[in-house]
Amino acid sequence: MSGFLDWFFSFLTTMIDGIWMIFSGFFGGIIQIFNIVNYVEQFNAYKSGFGVIDWIFAIFSFLLVMAIWGILIYLIVLGIRKYIRFRKSAVGNEDLLEEVANLHRDVLKLTKEREKLLALKIGQTNVSINALNDIFASDDEEEGEKSEEKETETVEIAPRFSKLDAIDRKYESYVAPDYRQDFTLEDLCRDFRNFACSRMGLFYEEKVIRLLFAGLASTKLILLQGISGTGKTSLPYAMGKFFKKDATIVSVQPSWRDRTELFGYFNEFSKRFNETDVLRRVYESAYNDDINVIILDEMNIARVEYYFAEMLSIMEMPDAREWKIELVPSSWANDPQLLTDGKLLIPQNTWYIGTANNDDSTFSISDKVYDRALTINIDNKGVPFEAPDTPSSLISYSSVAALYDKAVEEYPVDPRYLEMIESLDNYVIKKFRVAFGNRIIKQLKVFVPVYVACGGDVLEGIDHILATKVFRKFEMLNLALIRDELKGLINYLNTLFGKDKMVASIEFLDRLQRTY
Repeated sequence: MSGFLDWFFSFLTTMIDGIWMIFSGFFGGIIQIFNIVNYVEQFNAYKSGFGVIDWIFAIFSFLLVMAIWGILIYLIVLGIRKYIRFRKSAVGNEDLLEEVANLHRDVLKLTKEREKLLALKIGQTNVSINALNDIFASDDEEEGEKSEEKETETVEIAPRFSKLDAIDRKYESYVAPDYRQDFTLEDLCRDFRNFACSRMGLFYEEKVIRLLFAGLASTKLILLQGISGTGKTSLPYAMGKFFKKDATIVSVQPSWRDRTELFGYFNEFSKRFNETDVLRRVYESAYNDDINVIILDEMNIARVEYYFAEMLSIMEMPDAREWKIELVPSSWANDPQLLTDGKLLIPQNTWYIGTANNDDSTFSISDKVYDRALTINIDNKGVPFEAPDTPSSLISYSSVAALYDKAVEEYPVDPRYLEMIESLDNYVIKKFRVAFGNRIIKQLKVFVPVYVACGGDVLEGIDHILATKVFRKFEMLNLALIRDELKGLINYLNTLFGKDKMVASIEFLDRLQRTY
């Protein structure tokens, strides 16, 4: 241990001498501190007396001293860099001050030139230069105030909803047209089907038309599914033509993430609201009694629950007076007439009809959407048929809504069928851990009576609701494990409702069985 101490004392003495020499002679001190040859000679002179512990302490001490020097050098370099940056900033500020001084001198020169020009006019006037300067200064101030007033007036007068304001002006002298009155729901389905065939060359089964009009009674969102080319988009498009109120077609984009894609947004920079076609159609619908259709083409090319989430929540509110969407957080004096505190009431005469393809390019539709929508599967091309020439009809929403209410009153679901549905609910809960929601039963009590009034059968209507809203949930289950249970469910349906009465449900369950 004494050997290490002797070496360490000699090592530090050499280094301290170098530090002292820095003050007396900078370069001599640096050479003394970092004289590696001298350190090696010292180490060789003392290492013969080192034990194991001496070697450990020697290596550790050497590394520690080098680390300290490394830290000191790093701090010195860091300080130099900061000083350089500070000097650059100071020099830059000095340049700016010099530039400002030059500009000030230029202003003084221009002022002198102005005074010289004014002096030339003194011979023609008896007004002093100072008086003229005061006059010019007051004129400049007045012009500045006037321009500010004009800008303020422009901001206050310019509307931020230009397209909605145009709709307000359009309906200032609006007179409601003469709507058709003498029809039933069955007449409506038949006439629309014949119109699509005779005037547009589109062929649809009677059941599809009945499902469509019954769906309009039970929800504001209709979902048309099927392979491409079966006429999904053409169906609501033809409906708009039939009602003499063209549908608004919106092509959903993959980038859609929130409701602004549908209803627009307020641009803080331009102080204008970016109004979409959907917003214009919804706003105009509040002025008329027409049946208004908005088509969301390829609606699942983006996630429906993202951009349509707010509408899905609004449609769940039992009171239609609460169906409001906030467009802007506050109101302006010149906002459109139908906006209240920046909110727009969604009218009841507007429906959203979406088309969906189930392939690799689209997203799967969530249960939240399926539960709130009425799904119609169009998997086959229409078979051509002969139809009489049928013109379009101007039909009001009030008339159709009255027929819907009348159908619910005249064709209520038989309590016997409700008991069967309850028994089926208990069976499905026990075997598959899947339950009906109250929302589904509520829709069924409206959909089935209207479907009957459209010329359909009670069990056919119940079958459609069960297949598209209840048994569809089985796709999320492990089909390999429930294959045998599906056979039992098919037998239970035949026993409960009658053999081969639940056609759509049994076909769907059979398809699930064949999957595995």
